[in-house]
Amino acid sequence: MQRLKTMLNSIDHKGYPAYKGLKGSYDFGDYRLGIDKVQGDPFASPSRISLVVPQSTHAIPKEFYEQKHRRIAVEDHLLRLVCRESEPFNFKAKGSGKSGLIAVSRPGQEIVERSACHINAKNGELTVRMSVGFPANGRSINARELGKIFFRFIPEIVHHACCYANIDAQKLQRAADLADDQRYIREQMAEEGYIAFIANGSVLPRENGVSQRPMKKAVPFASPESMEVTWNLPHKGMIQGMGIKKGVTLIVGGGYHGKSTLLQTLERAVYPHIAGDGREYVAMEQSAVKIRSEDGRSIYHKDISPFIRNLPTGRDTTDFSSEDASGSTSQAANVVEAVENGAGVLLIDEDTSATNFMIRDELMEKVVAAGEEPIIPFIKRVKGLYEQKQVSTILVAGSCGAFFHIADTILQMESYRPKEITQFAKETAKAYPLNDTSMAAEYPDSVEQKIFIPKQSLEVGGREHRRAVGKYSGDVASA
Repeated sequence: MQRLKTMLNSIDHKGYPAYKGLKGSYDFGDYRLGIDKVQGDPFASPSRISLVVPQSTHAIPKEFYEQKHRRIAVEDHLLRLVCRESEPFNFKAKGSGKSGLIAVSRPGQEIVERSACHINAKNGELTVRMSVGFPANGRSINARELGKIFFRFIPEIVHHACCYANIDAQKLQRAADLADDQRYIREQMAEEGYIAFIANGSVLPRENGVSQRPMKKAVPFASPESMEVTWNLPHKGMIQGMGIKKGVTLIVGGGYHGKSTLLQTLERAVYPHIAGDGREYVAMEQSAVKIRSEDGRSIYHKDISPFIRNLPTGRDTTDFSSEDASGSTSQAANVVEAVENGAGVLLIDEDTSATNFMIRDELMEKVVAAGEEPIIPFIKRVKGLYEQKQVSTILVAGSCGAFFHIADTILQMESYRPKEITQFAKETAKAYPLNDTSMAAEYPDSVEQKIFIPKQSLEVGGREHRRAVGKYSGDVASA
């Protein structure tokens, strides 16, 4: 600590680049301060520091971080505490540009593993990474203000957010217990053949389109009796909710009745959520992928032949590339890539899909001969995806009833509540048979799962410096 004070005094009022000499590690007794990256000037991206707190200082019991799922939950809880404790000190140190900024990665509603807060399960070290704007007057060093950050503000944050004796132990325990319950739900799902679970009483709608916080006075979720499952969680005890089995699940209903909200909930449920979110007891198979059309996306050497064949130009769709793919072609590539990457579930909303990729009705097939249409619609492949590749699909549809024929489970959303209508829908669909060309076909074996090997450029110390020169002015060039 004294060494850092001496260095700060020696560079005070010098040019801003003199801050570069501070890079290194400093012992503060209860923790180590690491200055990992120093910004080039007060208006640039802030400097990065790390705080390494030994187990002897934070004294968090090992039971909280020995198991990975509990460790991640505890790290998430501690990071939220660091956010709260650092907020009063943000920009309290004065200066120009970003001087005095104190910030950490701000977590959302999901509980995910982050580098901003990490506990080493072997030695118990707690590492917190922060961004700090080193103070300056113009472009001259203001060491006095930086001293406030290092010797007053940071110790307060560590003391109140990273020491077990000073945090609410009951809240920390509840966070770890919730992680146990969430893992148990996923274990039961895998054991009993479910790909999704939504607990009764869950709050699915969000307060607005840009917030993930729960909507107030929302209709709580209630499972249809035919799909209700009951599990005894380790800490919460008995819980009931709707389980969705593997296979093809169709979600239908009128507009504004909650179809897309349900799918969006499942999309985000690949991650566990914090207590009070409304979705903390909602779980989705973690390999699930949301699929949509993306007009204009780039496709590079991709085998899209399961869905696109016999192009008028004679192009080979087993090795297809495009810098500006159409809606149907982009969605075909998205499905193929998901299967290659080991997705166990595809989540698809009719609203964000290319219509000609999803379905072709009987009249269109009679007008446009099959030999003139290169697109094999998704309805012909969805059953084969599950039977040949074990890839389930959850599909939201509000205008096309053809999927009734191939769905294993059919849900209808009515006033934000689901009801199972599989038998009724199947009986009704018999009056509207699919023609032979629309019946489900096998998914070809040509598309295999891929394992990606990271390039050396992703490793520390082996980076390749590159610059983008624009879409129409050339390729990406090495610097």
